[in-house]
Amino acid sequence: MESRDYLFKVLVIGNGHVGKTSMVNRYVNEKFNKNYKSTVGVDFALKVLAWSDTETIRLQLWDIAGQERFASMTRIYYKEASGCIIMFDVTDSSSFRSVSNWKEDLDSKIKLAGGGPLPCILLANKCDLSPWDVSLSTIEQFSKASGFIGWMETSVKDNKNINESIKFLVERMMEVSQQGESWPEMDGGRIQLGSPSREPSERSCC
Repeated sequence: MESRDYLFKVLVIGNGHVGKTSMVNRYVNEKFNKNYKSTVGVDFALKVLAWSDTETIRLQLWDIAGQERFASMTRIYYKEASGCIIMFDVTDSSSFRSVSNWKEDLDSKIKLAGGGPLPCILLANKCDLSPWDVSLSTIEQFSKASGFIGWMETSVKDNKNINESIKFLVERMMEVSQQGESWPEMDGGRIQLGSPSREPSERSCC
């Protein structure tokens, strides 16, 4: 059977200090370091996935600086992207409020070939910390209303849902690549992997 290689450029965006660089390092290198300098411009990382016996996926992760002074560069950084991760810190409501700006910036500057939005997942990071500054119901409502493929709580420190959330995004990008220039409409709610769908609980975390 013929083997196939796929190359996907994945944007990682959100405010500074929400854990984007830590997440990329955890996913690519399986390491965690709580002390990172702020990204200047953009950093790159590559992850190769043996998706199946005949399919290999190369993920280019573009870790884009969250500082406002780099905002004018995003159109260049977004070019030819296949998918996007937007991350915020659950203990910092201002980082959550900024998500709408990041999503609007993304949707205004890049679309799929068919004109649809880029598959984009919302990650609620630092779910190991408390108290949360944003409720689960608020995240759920926002994600559904804002065109995300879904959202997940993550903890880079505890390695919670990092691989799972990116796998979910890769599955959507593969659907676009194999089935056409759009992805199946999704409700954008909380992603429950390996378990029946249920409503978010205000008491649950990771």
